[in-house]
Amino acid sequence: MMRQGQSLVMTPQLLQAIKLLQLSNLELSSFVEEELERNPLLERAEEQPDHLEHTATRETDGDFGGDGDGGEAGFGGEADFSGAGEASVGGENFETRDGDWASEEFATNADALASSLGTEIENTFDGDRSAPASDNGADANFSTDGLSATSWSGSPGGGGGEDGEGNNLESYVAARLSLRDHLAEQLALAITDPMDRLIGHAIIDSVEDSGYLGAELEEIAERLGTSLARAEAVLRTVQTFDPSGVAGRDLAECLAIQLREQDRFDPAMQALVANLPLLAKREFPTLRKLCGVDDEDLADMVAEIRRLDPKPGRSFGGAAIQPVVPDVTVRKGSDGSWLVELNAEGLPRVLVNHTYAARVVAGATNATDKTYITGCLQNANWLTKSLEQRARTILKVATEIVRQQDAFFAKGVEHLRPLNLKTIADAIAMHESTVSRVTSNKYMSTPRGLFELKYFFTASIPSGAGGEAHSAEAVRFRIKQLIDQEQPEAVLSDDAIVLRLKEANVDIARRTVAKYRESLRIPSSVERRREKLAMQQR
Repeated sequence: MMRQGQSLVMTPQLLQAIKLLQLSNLELSSFVEEELERNPLLERAEEQPDHLEHTATRETDGDFGGDGDGGEAGFGGEADFSGAGEASVGGENFETRDGDWASEEFATNADALASSLGTEIENTFDGDRSAPASDNGADANFSTDGLSATSWSGSPGGGGGEDGEGNNLESYVAARLSLRDHLAEQLALAITDPMDRLIGHAIIDSVEDSGYLGAELEEIAERLGTSLARAEAVLRTVQTFDPSGVAGRDLAECLAIQLREQDRFDPAMQALVANLPLLAKREFPTLRKLCGVDDEDLADMVAEIRRLDPKPGRSFGGAAIQPVVPDVTVRKGSDGSWLVELNAEGLPRVLVNHTYAARVVAGATNATDKTYITGCLQNANWLTKSLEQRARTILKVATEIVRQQDAFFAKGVEHLRPLNLKTIADAIAMHESTVSRVTSNKYMSTPRGLFELKYFFTASIPSGAGGEAHSAEAVRFRIKQLIDQEQPEAVLSDDAIVLRLKEANVDIARRTVAKYRESLRIPSSVERRREKLAMQQR
């Protein structure tokens, strides 16, 4: 029985183009380096290529990603890709021209941003974000015309054979020993029983970069089919390893391990470690009673606690820290408009050597050689087109973000407007999934600091007077301002903050104020009052 139906089929090149769009600059550079090694027709551009010029209006039709000069197939010349780009935002039209550890654990204040930002709000908040669009489905912004069905990862010219060079000894000598490797070496000496060693490896695999055990011991025991008592015994052995305090399940256990090794875990210290939240709140009278010590002894115990390492694994470092390279920069023009430019230095530039391709085809003696070089040429042309399209799409999205959030750039975070992916997508005639990919792992350098593009997408807080809605980030900023301005004798409760915000036409619930306050790492009004009075007494 035959059935007729429709389905959406995307070529491997189209799937790769979609993936290419969401890569960061560093990931893109790594990808292009691999293709330069794999494809003999690709070359690295040595000189600054000519700028591409485009003009667009606010009511944009379609996509920036046309064919471009960099991807035209053919022999007898070279095709290049320019990463430079600029857009001016200031009117209805714009033009684009391509061209002491205790403060960490018991923090009661948020870290300050750059002074130019005029706020202490962090650049990234986990909540109140517009949910990214699903990556499933095709993206209409990429054309499949003329694309080969050959998978890009399996393109002709792939490397992998022996090149005659030996292994680089420096890469092994310079490699930093990881925390897990360090613990595994000690495990091999400390435990000989095969089953206990297996449990030990499972525990070590669950140790986080900070040095804490990141999984429940019950879960590890159940997964390995062993008793909790046996897993507990192995954990106690692992907790004797260097660095001191490793594999603690929480801060109290981490400190207790270190104190035991120093033979300082007496009953008074046990009581202090068991009541770390009271120490964070500086409730010293209560701690004196619980520990049974006087003021001088308590001060010595607290000083001893401060000398311990709350994150024993940090000396080994975590995953490699990648520097953030801005994809676009925003600066103010001489006419007061905002200029949005692509960061050309962070974009790879490649050329397609059509002359070499023509010579190889002319000298080919069989169909296999011609097929090979044709596939290389097709994939090289596709890559240059995709790079150009990616750059233009990023510039287009970033320009619209600057247009929508111009008040933020001019006046500060208090004027950040509510914004979601759909608003941007509708304004530039793209799909939401494309905007979602463009804003992932992309950064914008501005006069107010470096921001991820997703920072500008915030939830909407309704206005009490039925006026324009407020951005969640702007409301956070107002809460921070109110708390910074409070006096010790007039500390604001969450309910009082709600009333103050309603006077400013911000309709917000008390639980939302509490959530925003906690996200800023601001303690409760009771803790703030106690802290401010203690500072006055000093």
